[in-house]
Amino acid sequence: MDEDAVFRALADGSRRRLLDRLHARNGQTLGELCEGLEMTRQAVTKHLGILEEANLVSTRRQGREKLHYINPVPINEIADRWISKFERRALEVLSDLKKSLEGSKDE
Repeated sequence: MDEDAVFRALADGSRRRLLDRLHARNGQTLGELCEGLEMTRQAVTKHLGILEEANLVSTRRQGREKLHYINPVPINEIADRWISKFERRALEVLSDLKKSLEGSKDE
């Protein structure tokens, strides 16, 4: 795995939005991914290419359509390497505390 390529791909908000959309509904066509985005079809294609190069998205032909699928393995490998060494449980407790404190401000 090329960690640098994964980090570069994840650094862009538009690419993260595309991954979020695939996470919500895997196996979308380019047209479906473009719906509701303020990007041109060419820009979405370029972002998908970068995600494919980083192995975060894979494609499969189904008839005339090309379907895009999220590949969570590279993200999981990064999480295992970078988060687990900082004691995931301790971070979860701190995150829960932060959410709790932030929620209490709204009351």
